Amino acid sequence: MDTNTLLLRFDGRSRLLLRSLLLGATGARRGLWVFQRQRRSDPDFCLHNCLETLCQQEICPNSDAQTLTTKPLVCLFPVAFQRSLVSFLHLTHPLHSRTSVLCLLDCLSQGEHAPNPWVSALVVQLRRDLGAPGGKEPLITPQCRERLRVLCERLRGSGGDQATGWASCLGGPIEPQPASSSQSGLDDVVPQRKRKSSCVDLDSEPEEDSGQQRKRMKISLSPVDTERRCSSMVYAVGTEGLKDEMETDRVDGVIPEPAVEPQQPAAESPSDALPEQVQASIPQIKELLESEVEWDQSSVDVFKVLNDCDPSQVEVLCRMLSLSETPEQTLPQLCSCLLDLSPDLSHSTAVTLIKSILLGKVLSLSEPASRCLVMAVTSLCSRYPRPTCHALIGPVLEEGQTGSAQAELLIRLIEDCLDPHYRLLMFQMTLKGIWCEGVLSVIHALLDKKLELNQELFTLFTDQLSSQAPHFTKSMKFAKMMLTVLTKYNTHVTMAHKHTLSCCLSSNETFLKKSLQAALKRIKHS
Repeated sequence: MDTNTLLLRFDGRSRLLLRSLLLGATGARRGLWVFQRQRRSDPDFCLHNCLETLCQQEICPNSDAQTLTTKPLVCLFPVAFQRSLVSFLHLTHPLHSRTSVLCLLDCLSQGEHAPNPWVSALVVQLRRDLGAPGGKEPLITPQCRERLRVLCERLRGSGGDQATGWASCLGGPIEPQPASSSQSGLDDVVPQRKRKSSCVDLDSEPEEDSGQQRKRMKISLSPVDTERRCSSMVYAVGTEGLKDEMETDRVDGVIPEPAVEPQQPAAESPSDALPEQVQASIPQIKELLESEVEWDQSSVDVFKVLNDCDPSQVEVLCRMLSLSETPEQTLPQLCSCLLDLSPDLSHSTAVTLIKSILLGKVLSLSEPASRCLVMAVTSLCSRYPRPTCHALIGPVLEEGQTGSAQAELLIRLIEDCLDPHYRLLMFQMTLKGIWCEGVLSVIHALLDKKLELNQELFTLFTDQLSSQAPHFTKSMKFAKMMLTVLTKYNTHVTMAHKHTLSCCLSSNETFLKKSLQAALKRIKHS
């Protein structure tokens, strides 16, 4: 069943939250961000009805596609959504009804609808947090345990009759060792990646040679230690949300004891990472940036080294040149040189340069941008629109720092620089950020350009309108934007959208309320 159809079972705010959980690896962090802002606007907001709806039985085709069966609604969503949902509940479960959360976990765990192993581990961990039955089950499945054993077998040493290292970990009961406080388990052992500049031997005790020290590591975890470490790493949660990316050398959340770091050589200078011709050009570029004379063709030749750098080297070069501190009066000449380069800059190089040169200046605007800054932004945006969207426009919209000065500059780009498909990309970015009066001005300017919105994007937009309407009950900008939606995009409005938009207008307190309601009423459906 289509996900959009499933989401129609929920009210506007719950639908917005669930859509954020569908955003793949970042779903849990994004869901937490949305939920925090919903609670900030309405401290009494809770997910009781949403969780109950997820637990409702839904009729759907059986696996053989010839018979019908019933499944909990949550089981019809993608596995990635289920994983994000349980991770989100781990972060927020004290704010929800314990009964509702346990009911949802039961739905995810029941019979033939059992989730994949990763979701199973998250469910068991959440049961432990709640102190509920079922929390004592192992976090890894027998199949996963067996795969770990096979992996460990490949790493076992062949040291004759005496079992040491991996062999002692996997070979059966272990006699107490004098210098060890724990016994090794059967198979809950994870190898640690070999560190650079160190010699690691998994089957030997640390030893010293006369010429040099070689650091060796022996991993020995008891079943209790392993289970505790697995439990602690199922959710890698920071103070600002869920850490979605885990290192490739971690297996099922278990991390071996850290080895002692070998003594590293003296840190290399950042310029050592740059090619020789790039290093040689750094003094010339600095001299140009600090000079007040007119730049000529030789100045363009100096910047040609940018095409000899990979993205990481461009980033190092930008830091060494302190491009973020370039005076605004120098920006037109600098951008002119970048535009005269042949061939054109690659996408990644352009993104790095635009972010380094312009992002900080735009974010710090407290009054209308200077002529030099406007010239620099519009010239780079005209030549490199997609890098500008990702390096400048996206961060300004998504970081909630869109004041009147930033909005005026972005509207200038909409009017003069961006083609329709880049305006559509910019519109999608507005749906991910925090709305304020400045963002409303940007959205209104985009809507005036009659964007080609598909049904899914328009549905997401109306859901966002529904969730944001309580914050802008007296905002004339919000009311005018709504009027544009109802007049220029009336052909996109379905019955479901009409209900959502009606809820938005009910809280409006501006003098345009009657006009908005009349415009909504005039929309007919075939």
